Amino acid sequence: MIKKDYIEIIFLITLGAASSLSLPPYNYLIINFFTFSVFFVFLFKKSKITQSKKYFFFYGWLFGFGYFLSSLYWISISLTFDQNFKFLIPITIILIPSFLGIFYGLATFCFIISKSKKIVSSFFIFSLFLGVFEFIRGSILTGFPWNLIAYSFVNHLEILSITSLIGTYGFNLFCISLFASPAIFILRETKKDIGVCVIFLILPFLFYQHGFTYKETFYSSDITNYDYKVRVIGSNISLDRFYSKIDPVSVINELIDISEPQKDDKTIFIWPEGILPNVSQEELIEYKWLFEETFSKNHLLFIGINSQKLKKEKINYFNSLSIYDHNLEILNFYNKVNLVPFGEFLPFENILKKIGLKVITNNYQSFSKGNDRKIIEIKKDDFSLKILPLICYEIIYSGKTFKNPSFDLIVNISEDGWFGKSIGPKQHFAHSIFRAVESGKYILRSANNGIAAIVNPLGIVEQKVNFGKSGYVDFKKSKKLPTTLFSKYGNKIFITLILLYIFMIFSFNRSKK
Repeated sequence: MIKKDYIEIIFLITLGAASSLSLPPYNYLIINFFTFSVFFVFLFKKSKITQSKKYFFFYGWLFGFGYFLSSLYWISISLTFDQNFKFLIPITIILIPSFLGIFYGLATFCFIISKSKKIVSSFFIFSLFLGVFEFIRGSILTGFPWNLIAYSFVNHLEILSITSLIGTYGFNLFCISLFASPAIFILRETKKDIGVCVIFLILPFLFYQHGFTYKETFYSSDITNYDYKVRVIGSNISLDRFYSKIDPVSVINELIDISEPQKDDKTIFIWPEGILPNVSQEELIEYKWLFEETFSKNHLLFIGINSQKLKKEKINYFNSLSIYDHNLEILNFYNKVNLVPFGEFLPFENILKKIGLKVITNNYQSFSKGNDRKIIEIKKDDFSLKILPLICYEIIYSGKTFKNPSFDLIVNISEDGWFGKSIGPKQHFAHSIFRAVESGKYILRSANNGIAAIVNPLGIVEQKVNFGKSGYVDFKKSKKLPTTLFSKYGNKIFITLILLYIFMIFSFNRSKK
């Protein structure tokens, strides 16, 4: 009996780990039809022979643990840059997937206590709870909606276009059902059961048709040509600049060289997040002499740079996106709202700092949270633009990035160097594609040690600076789509889909053979 238990443990962890291969950068989507179907069949058959329901939490936790262990191992790389954190690496590798696996465990526990005797009803219950707990995972304790199974569709943009209507969480709910649907065929009781399986396998083709029509709408829309260009910078500057006391002058010179400014070209330059070591928003003007030869009144600069504010005799630090004119006068700025736990702020800081813990990305204290995310309107000389600023992993929050869709494009700046040459930066970039489709807006992404790109509202990467390279891409013209349904209603649509699933559960539960 003990040997059988060990086999089941290894089997479920392996099953979850195999599912992670469907995510970027591997994108073996087909594997999910096997892993999710087998997982559902395992739970359904176990429910008939296992009396204790508490085991089902453990089954779900094992699957989730394997899934997150293999897909989020790279988070621990951020601890290698400071000797004070290295002892946490083995703990982090186990602790993070252990915590995130709890949401899968709760989903399978709720499934088993609500399970119907009828296979189709049970199938909808399974999908519903897994989809709901994935939403909860992305919402509580600041939220961490990384690696929803929906991201396995990142290379299938026509199908992905449906997120402009139902959002990523709605699409994730569908994906769970789609991947588990072959289990209905395996466990079928009636011909009607097979029909449900067939319907879910047909739906991607209907989504594809929607995407094809959506693409035609986009390409037939009018082109807007700008009187200026937005130059998005991708750099590959080492994180040693934070730890080796590298002179900011060398970093600024490198960024200027990459940017290739021409005095007569009207250009907005976008530089990555936190790119200048030990230089605050207010101090950048001290380096004005570096810009004088190459920057002119035809230029604006967006840059990720830390800012500070004195409040009640205490200095609060912010991770900011700041906008400067050519004289390095501040025109506007945005303070990051969604901060990274342990990366940018230390939970229970007063307690944990006594045992030597601190935040990873700076040497002073936790960053403070910005008040709100505002649309920044730029009106200066010939420049006229409305942007939604998102710093680093704020791009991962589906349905929580904006309430007002009346902006021109999304500007996302990031520093992906904390995760080395792992799969992390590639997964991070995949979130940008989903946000572009959901919002129906262009995303201009500037990254250091990551992928810089222009992503259009269809999710198509029009131009990019590849991972590990330095360079720039220029945004000069755009096409416009009507405001997406998801932009108007956000995750209220996900709640509507939940109600639809509940209706389906009761409907199939009542139906007679």
